[in-house]
Amino acid sequence: MQSIAQIAFFKDATDLDLARFERRCIWKKVDGGQTIIDFEDMSSDVYFLDSGHVRIQIRTSGGRELILADLRGGEFFGELSAIDGTPRSANVTALTQAVICIVGAGLFREMLAASPRLSEKLMRLLARRIRDLNTRLLEHMVLDIRHSLLAELLRLSSVRTQAAPARVISPPPFHHVLAARIGCRREQVTRELGALERDGLLQKTRGALILPDPEAIRARIAQTMQDAG
Repeated sequence: MQSIAQIAFFKDATDLDLARFERRCIWKKVDGGQTIIDFEDMSSDVYFLDSGHVRIQIRTSGGRELILADLRGGEFFGELSAIDGTPRSANVTALTQAVICIVGAGLFREMLAASPRLSEKLMRLLARRIRDLNTRLLEHMVLDIRHSLLAELLRLSSVRTQAAPARVISPPPFHHVLAARIGCRREQVTRELGALERDGLLQKTRGALILPDPEAIRARIAQTMQDAG
């Protein structure tokens, strides 16, 4: 039986009687490709991902897309409108079939008021998200496309093995997705990936992109930042 106690955000809320709020939560399954939240919606619910994968993005009036984040099971979204009551600032689409727990804005605020642990957890999460966005904004302002792409590849990568420094991105992202992450055109990403491969900073396999020397990449990004400053 599904319960909010299984959701990561609530697991250490030992100062909150979750049973009091259980029946006021709504569980829902969504299909891949389904829009969960649309830009400027007036809804204010908070969505907790029990399983699945969603994408948060902004679309300009001209149809251009900028990907802000991909979220997976255990994460949540929609909290800003629940806090300040303003329209949605981004679009959220399910990339895979997903199971979500929907918590109304009033219920969410009631939980936060009743649990200092949850309130502190939310504040820390929002602070981390703001820092991440500040980093991406600085990169967009300072770095050229090649180094912006390198920074994004590092963010998307994970450790390949504990014994080797290389990092891996698997499956390899589509070029148009990388372009939407750093605010450029797909053709530019294709060109820069080729240049990175020739420089030895990137290796391509059928199922992954490999960054053989992450520290060299970090050093190049840091030097570019310093030169721009």
